[in-house]
Amino acid sequence: MIEVHHLNASRSRRITWLLEELGLPYEVVQYQRDPVTNLAPPELKAIHPLGKAPVLRDGERVMIESGAIVDYLLRHYGAGRFAPPVDSPEYDRYVQFLQYAEGSAMLPLLLKLYVGRLGEAGAPLHPRIQSEIENHMGWLDRELEGRDWFVGDGPTGADIQLSFVAQLVVRFEGRDRYPNLTRYVERIEARPAYQRAVARAGA
Repeated sequence: MIEVHHLNASRSRRITWLLEELGLPYEVVQYQRDPVTNLAPPELKAIHPLGKAPVLRDGERVMIESGAIVDYLLRHYGAGRFAPPVDSPEYDRYVQFLQYAEGSAMLPLLLKLYVGRLGEAGAPLHPRIQSEIENHMGWLDRELEGRDWFVGDGPTGADIQLSFVAQLVVRFEGRDRYPNLTRYVERIEARPAYQRAVARAGA
């Protein structure tokens, strides 16, 4: 049985959503953040020394990093679903977005979150962070012009990865700032598999 070690208010949702899309049986092991520090509890280190989520355990194999987990699940269980063929023209675009979600897109959003906690001390950094958010999220919004998904005609692992980015930016910047990303988030959250993942592991 596949286990997802799932931390509240984290990127673990992407993995439970993908598992629901694939129709795979899995168990969710829930962890709650410390109410003061907002950090993961030390019990997560029992499954992986970094103590971060998501963590996936499949038999004897333990996987960390959302992108690596998405890739693992699709290679082992996808049966050609949720990724274009390796020899297709769209595969390079797929890999680009799969890596971009954590490699570049998340950084300005995380900086906004963390620097915002500094109050006035963080004020000098706000214009640069906002500029980077507009640069990256503006590009993503334009990439969705005239299309429902980032690669091909249906969701792929790249969309699984980018879902958290899109949800965060709509939360931070409002529903009107990036209309294509807003519609994209609505499309994701309307999917039955996504709704099952929320019902299974919490909002």
